[in-house]
Amino acid sequence: MQQPKVYSFPNADQVAQALDKFLAQASAEAIKRHGKFSVAFSGGSLPATVAKYLKDNKSVDFGKWFVFFSDERCVEHTDAESNYKLVKDELLSHVPIPDNQVIRINEALVLDSKLAAEDYDLQMSKALGCDIVNQPPAFDCILLGIGPDGHTCSLFPGYPQVQEKSKWVTFIDDSPKPPASRITLTVPVLNQARNVVFVVTGGSKSDTVKLIVDGRDQTLPAAHVAPTEGSLYWFLDDATAKYLTVNKPAEFKL
Repeated sequence: MQQPKVYSFPNADQVAQALDKFLAQASAEAIKRHGKFSVAFSGGSLPATVAKYLKDNKSVDFGKWFVFFSDERCVEHTDAESNYKLVKDELLSHVPIPDNQVIRINEALVLDSKLAAEDYDLQMSKALGCDIVNQPPAFDCILLGIGPDGHTCSLFPGYPQVQEKSKWVTFIDDSPKPPASRITLTVPVLNQARNVVFVVTGGSKSDTVKLIVDGRDQTLPAAHVAPTEGSLYWFLDDATAKYLTVNKPAEFKL
């Protein structure tokens, strides 16, 4: 794995501007390479930050985007807890991504997280044209956040899902953060991506970011993200990056 590329900006608005430029270029490169751009979103504050400027970027060929979710709560699509609803409200309702290119949890299966995870695995495989038996699907970009406890996706410290190696999508029914039932991409999928981008702002997670970025603390699930051939990025505001001393922020340039 390469060293992570860490970028820090004075505030969250400038993080959003940089992400707009980064994703526009990543999209164009992927479309030129293989005709589409596959991207997975997390929930939380990330969709709003990512979409702030991106949704108005007319240079992006959104018609060739395939949108996935790095994790999802086992709720209906209209539920306030739904990551799909969050991304729809912030981005999908503003840009011309075909609805059949948005790969979401099967609403008919939200009461059975195991079946929902298996179904999402099949949907993902079909959309990406990959063989789920041999190796993980390779996303062009996976967008991630972290929790104060160092979790990412729905991979929580001390839970067995972090160690899952044979499934590309797994489930959890006892999440320490409600709602309890969720599905999530696994570490092998995260590490197969061409680009993995962590987005953290606000300053409240600066200690956790240092443990992950500088310390590679393996008790924290986010520290397990280390793309085998792809690139790992951290887009931070200055308040979040303030304790980094080993992997210091570099100048942002494309």
